[in-house]
Order: sequence, then C-alpha cells, then structure tokens
Amino acid sequence: MKRLTEFDVTDLADPSFSRAVIDWQKQHGRHALPWQNTRDAYRIWLSEIMLQQTQVTAVLGYYARFLERFPTVQALAEAPLEDVMAYWSGLGYYTRARNLHACAKRVVEQYGGTFPSDPALLAELPGIGRSTAAAISAFSSGTRAAIMDGNVKRVFARVFGIDQYPGLKPVEDALWRRAEALTPSDGGIEAYTQGLMDLGATLCTRSRPDCERCPLQARCVAYATGRTAELPVRKPKKATPEKRALMLAVVDRGQVLLQQRPASGIWGGLLSLPEFDGHVGLDDAEDADVAVLAGAAGEFGSVDEVEPLLPLVHGFTHYKLHIQPYRIGLSARAETPAGHVWWDLANIEAAPLPAPVKKLLGQLAAPSLFG
Repeated sequence: MKRLTEFDVTDLADPSFSRAVIDWQKQHGRHALPWQNTRDAYRIWLSEIMLQQTQVTAVLGYYARFLERFPTVQALAEAPLEDVMAYWSGLGYYTRARNLHACAKRVVEQYGGTFPSDPALLAELPGIGRSTAAAISAFSSGTRAAIMDGNVKRVFARVFGIDQYPGLKPVEDALWRRAEALTPSDGGIEAYTQGLMDLGATLCTRSRPDCERCPLQARCVAYATGRTAELPVRKPKKATPEKRALMLAVVDRGQVLLQQRPASGIWGGLLSLPEFDGHVGLDDAEDADVAVLAGAAGEFGSVDEVEPLLPLVHGFTHYKLHIQPYRIGLSARAETPAGHVWWDLANIEAAPLPAPVKKLLGQLAAPSLFG
C-alpha cells in the first residue's frame, strides 16, 4: 500500500469526489451566512480572516459591527489602527487585526482599492496565506484554486485514511498535491470550496462526526475501519508552560490607567494594565509584598491603598498565564507616563483591551465589588 507521500497527481485525480461534495453542498450546505452570496472580495476577505481559528458563531457579531464601522477597504485603510483594534477586541489572535489593517493599506495603495483575483498575488498580502488566498479568489472571482484549512485536513485525513500527523511538512505538502488534483476544473468551484468547509464544520467534526449524513461515507477509510476518533493523527503533546503576571489596576476618580503594549508579541497593539514583572515562569515567580507594589506604582502618583483582586487564568496557544491583579488607589496623580492613558471605567467596554483584562476591569467598574 502506498504511503501518502508516494502518490503523484495522476493517482489522486477523481472527478467523482468533487461532484459528491458539490451536490451535497448545493442541497445541504450553508447558504445564508452574511458573507455568502456575494462577489465582494472585501467582505469575503474580512470573513476569511475572522474565521481563521475562530468559530462562525463567534464571528457573526464581530463581522456585522466591523462592516458597519469599516464598510469598505478604503474606510479600513484610512482608519487609525487603534480603532481597528478596538473593534477586534475580544476576538483573539490580534496579529490578524494588525495584518488586516496593513493589508487594507496595501490593497488601496498597490491595487487602487480592488483586491487582485490571482491567488498568488493575494497570498503576498499581509495575513493572507495560500489557503485563504485560494478561498477569496474562488468566492470572489470563480478562480480554480485549492484550499487546505483545518477542516479540509480533517476531511482528507479521514476519507483517505492518512495515518500521519498533518502538520508535518512532507505530509502537508502531499495533502496540498491531493487537494490540487481533486479541485474541479469544469465549474462549481464556489460550491466545492464551500462544501469542503461545510463538511468539516458541520458533519466531519472533531468529535462525534455525523458519518451517516456524509456524502463521502462510502469512500471514507476512517469510517470503514472504525478510526474516525483516531484520525486525523493528533499533534504530539508537549507540557504546557505556565507563567504568571502581576497586573496593576491603578484607579483614580473613576478612571483606570492603561498602557499601550508593543506592536508585536502577546496582545500586540492593544491597551492593557501595567505589569509589575512581565510574564515569568511560575517556578521563577516570587511573591511581591504590598510595599514593593506600592513602590512600583509610585511613578503613577501617590499610592493610597493596595488591594489584591481575584486572580484569573488565561490560556494562550503556547502557555497558560496566571494573572494576579492588584487594585492601586491613588490620592494624587503624577504626570501620565508616555505610552499610558487614563480611561473612564464606565466606558471600559469601548477600550481596545485583551478579553481577560476587559473582563477584569468590568468587575472593577462595579462599585458593589470593589468600591
């Protein structure tokens, strides 16, 4: 039996595969999502970026609000990055928002506000990879281009019985060859592309796949061999590092002091709370007493009180962060340091903050909790 990497394209071509996907999508797929039934590349691009590593249900509200504020690529390109980050706040993976803004600027400057239809040109733009470029081009221009997102990898791994981790470079390259060979050349690219996405999102899900309704069941190796729970092969697990950060919620007269984070790195470009010691490993973390924290907050003004708040835990892709916040009350402010801004707690929902920090400050804004 051939291993995945041993097949060539002629071995992989199968028009009946794409026909099964297209027929199923037209009858059973999703057709009423707000970014469907349009050739507007801007709306399609925005949805594809928002849907990267994010569920449709989480994207719907953000998509509508984002379009209301930035209805065109020109409007997005001309907007301040701070506005873009504020409307993205809570959706996570904030590099996407920075790339979104940079991409809009490039499209306006380089292409006069019109997205190119060539997937190769799209893939050169910030934040658009090979698969996303193919999807944008297929939906907006009907271009024949293969996609290979997480849903497609899962469908292919099960249908073709791929017993190697899809994230390995040789395996991923072979998956791309298979995807290119199976992409139809006689029309229906939009329904085929959407169908692969829909199959992975609604039937061929990670847990409890609905195999009985799948149009690919008869050819699915995982179904025939009882391995749907085993495929795709999981990434070898590594121990998740754990870190800790001490955050200072410096408050005065109904306002909280926020700090602009660097453009790159964790929560890049967002506002957040000043940190006492950054993100350090739990094994290296040391308890800080009230006097030390008061001294650290002294640059912001005369410290009147230091109060520990309820801790919270936030998971990143590569580590888990234990946040210990402290409420720092001031009796008088010093000059506001560069890169910092005072923000009204009553309007904290409008601030471009990471989700866990916004949650913390939402609690802090309630007088019944912290006075």
